[in-house]
Amino acid sequence: MQDTPDFPPEPGNLRLLRRMVTLLMAVMIIGMIVLTSLFIIRFRAPQSMAFPPQITLPEGAKAQAITQGPGWIGVVTTDSRILIFDATGALTQEVTVDLP
Repeated sequence: MQDTPDFPPEPGNLRLLRRMVTLLMAVMIIGMIVLTSLFIIRFRAPQSMAFPPQITLPEGAKAQAITQGPGWIGVVTTDSRILIFDATGALTQEVTVDLP
């Protein structure tokens, strides 16, 4: 007596479809692993401020954020000020931010 039933042979096009679906699944899994690892590597890297060397902050000011526009550089300090420098590094404007 046989324990396994006799199945008809699998058609060729069904075998091809099954292999293609399996291959697609493997490619999608590998792609998700690659994307996840790239996100982890990219966002784990420390974000450092590249402070321009020609700028000298006033006494007691510590940079919190830096932004740059055409011909000017803006520095936000930890004491709630925004300092605007020109391209040569000269202080052109200082704005005090009043927080409630």
